Amino acid sequence: MAASGADIVKVQTYRPESLCLDIDNDYFGKRKKGLWKGRTLWSLYQEAALPYEWHQPLQELTHELGMEFFSSPFDLQGVDFLEKLKIPYYKIASFEINHIPLIEKAARTGKPLIISTGVADDTDIQLALNTCYEAGNFKVALLKCTSQYPANLSDANLRMITDMQHRFKVPIGLSDHTMGSLVPITAVSLGARIIEKHFTLNRNDGGADAAFSMEPNEFSKMVEQIRSVESCLGEVNYSVTEEDKLRRRSIFYSRNISIGEVINKEDIKVLRNGSGLEPKYMNQLPGVTLARNVKIGEPVLAGDLLQKD
Repeated sequence: MAASGADIVKVQTYRPESLCLDIDNDYFGKRKKGLWKGRTLWSLYQEAALPYEWHQPLQELTHELGMEFFSSPFDLQGVDFLEKLKIPYYKIASFEINHIPLIEKAARTGKPLIISTGVADDTDIQLALNTCYEAGNFKVALLKCTSQYPANLSDANLRMITDMQHRFKVPIGLSDHTMGSLVPITAVSLGARIIEKHFTLNRNDGGADAAFSMEPNEFSKMVEQIRSVESCLGEVNYSVTEEDKLRRRSIFYSRNISIGEVINKEDIKVLRNGSGLEPKYMNQLPGVTLARNVKIGEPVLAGDLLQKD
């Protein structure tokens, strides 16, 4: 990931028993559709869960490679465990958006929180934010997310990014499960500050999320494109450089005129060089007396003029 340009590695911290029961019924049994059709939640979470003992070695390696390391805890015990690792911030997964005790516990650590909103409506999001604020934690960001695996482009609804910025007044990012990099790149152009993508060394190796994960070369290309978009976006700046002002129009003399003569309408033109008076003064100049001799092609300057008769 470091070689592909990632800034941060995020993992998930949970055990299967904190998410479901090892039974095959209508609630926890075999999935009836989707990527994990035919699998029980228990078997899926058993495969996908990152062993607790792997966290610290991965954290150390991540730091050695110059990246930051943090996690999404799925239960209260996970927060306690991650606090021992001194992780710098927490991610709240989409499906935990209504797990208010978890959000409150993570918020009370004082660490910044990144909350994903894939299965949340606006009241869910506001409740999660209020929970953080009431815990004294105002360092919160939200991620626009479509919680389908993989997600379709038509379901991305990226216009929500700008609405969320306006509505919730916090930094907005994207947690993306579509294939490719089009959605993340577009999200950045709309103001997304954080991009989360699943990563795998090789999709052919398998794994619970391999089918919608990015391989290193794909991730690298996405990072390159995002950096290019960021460069294009620049900043809000309405100032004009002096060099650019010279590329605009201004008023010039169109004949030689002697000191003491009165300027006529035919004596001046608006031409494309910004060295003279602004064109907005064009109608004020006829009838004004010259204070010096001027030549054709010279810019009209304020010091050239005597008070109008």
